Amino acid sequence: MQLHISPSLRHVTFSPVKGVRDSIKVKFLSRRVSYRMVFYGLLIATFILRFVFVLTAMDTIEGQMECSSLGCIGKRLGPRLLGRRPEPTKVLEEINGILEKGNIQKMLGGEEPPQSLEEFISEMKGLKLDTKTFSLRLKSMVNHLEHKARAAKIQEYLYRHIASNAIPKQLHCLALRLAHEHSVNAAARRPLPDPERVPSLVDPSYHHYVLASDNVLGASTVVASLASNALRPDRVVVHVITDRKTHAPMHAWFALHPPGEAAVEVKPLHHFEWLARGRVPVMEAMERDEGVRSQGFRGGSAAEIIVPADERAVVVAAKLQALGPKYNSVMNHIRIHLPEVGRSDALHLFPSLNKVVFLDDDVVVQADLSSMWDIDLHGKVNGAVETCRGGDKFVMSKRLRSYLNFSHPLILENFDPDECAWAYGMNVFDLEAWKRTNISQTYHHWLHMNLESQLSLWQLGTLPPALIAFHGQVHVIDPYWHMLGLGYQDNTSVSDAEQAAVVHFNGRGKPWLDIAFPQLKPLWTKYVNYSDRFIKRCNIKAS
Repeated sequence: MQLHISPSLRHVTFSPVKGVRDSIKVKFLSRRVSYRMVFYGLLIATFILRFVFVLTAMDTIEGQMECSSLGCIGKRLGPRLLGRRPEPTKVLEEINGILEKGNIQKMLGGEEPPQSLEEFISEMKGLKLDTKTFSLRLKSMVNHLEHKARAAKIQEYLYRHIASNAIPKQLHCLALRLAHEHSVNAAARRPLPDPERVPSLVDPSYHHYVLASDNVLGASTVVASLASNALRPDRVVVHVITDRKTHAPMHAWFALHPPGEAAVEVKPLHHFEWLARGRVPVMEAMERDEGVRSQGFRGGSAAEIIVPADERAVVVAAKLQALGPKYNSVMNHIRIHLPEVGRSDALHLFPSLNKVVFLDDDVVVQADLSSMWDIDLHGKVNGAVETCRGGDKFVMSKRLRSYLNFSHPLILENFDPDECAWAYGMNVFDLEAWKRTNISQTYHHWLHMNLESQLSLWQLGTLPPALIAFHGQVHVIDPYWHMLGLGYQDNTSVSDAEQAAVVHFNGRGKPWLDIAFPQLKPLWTKYVNYSDRFIKRCNIKAS
């Protein structure tokens, strides 16, 4: 057949070949056809042909369908034109439906899942499986690997928990040697501070720092860093509160290692008669906490921890940290009694002072802190850094829901889970404003409520009840004053940490332990005198 188009595009003639003279003429009206319409028509036809070619080529390359070009086009475009979904979407829906189902092992009939990705790929190559079986095997493998990874992570957290709470033999050695020195050396028993500095202990014009600790090495580093960075060390007074067993070693250390012009006193807890058992609710709470700490562990060489099967490893880690002895020590609870514990001044820790800075024994002071006495707390009691804002989301993402149990009606009725939390470890306390509140009574009341609720109101530790007791009495201070998290993450760079006034090794990786993060540990070791005879004899080293 031959096709003839007249030059004017007004006639199109179809002529059969092989001598047939008949022809078919088609006449186009000039008003309906123009050169422009033909040009655009050819342009559109060319675009459609190219589009179809690309679709066909992609089908061929991806190997998804085995058919001719026209067949592929029909198979792809046909269902869409008819309002039906193409086959691949149905396959994906089937896979998603199977993956969302719960008991995969029951559906597999107890078959062992693939132990690795390589084993799964090898199994897929050897067998031609339908969509359902493929999905079941895939999910069983993923579940198996997730279970193994979670178990390994929990074991890691457990071993780190044990390592962080055990007393290193070097620290034990230091305490024993200093206790012996206290008993045989009169210089180790000399009064602290020197008699001419005693009036500064009760003079509110000085800068008073409070440190509660039973760790001699940790306390010595805090005091050394504080005194060495103070612009006026002669205006610095440090009140070290410790327990009975650590009193002699702590006193001996500061008697033999005075921090320059700064004044230091060591006050043992057993000198406070009001701390007798039964008079302070904290002691009862600690005894109950001891019972809870013994739960959740079982013996055996694996030292496994019993946790719910669906509990995330990071939640287990948080609970382990809260179960540490440090968080159930009276040394941590003692700060709630800074301004008062009764009606008589004899029961006050510091009855003559109006403002103090409280420091934990795992902090390092890197700048002069005298400006903290100029911070206006606007009538609030506690100046603290918030822990819900900052670049490091792992550290600065703590809100009340991170500590309090909002599934309990008592907590849900009284607090907002999205409210920002704040940090213990470096706090400015206005003791005069504190005395005008009922913070201490509130603290004890909620401790009692927690005991009545079988310790179900919050995670174990001292921060949760403090978040409740100081609620509405916290003034947010600049994050420069307190950088957190150096003991449980290494996201913080050394250069950033060096810009903070106080860095806090809160977490398991304490700087005096082998599990400390090596790049951050020098921030602490620079204030330890490794040439000291007690340090050398106990084999305490920087690394």
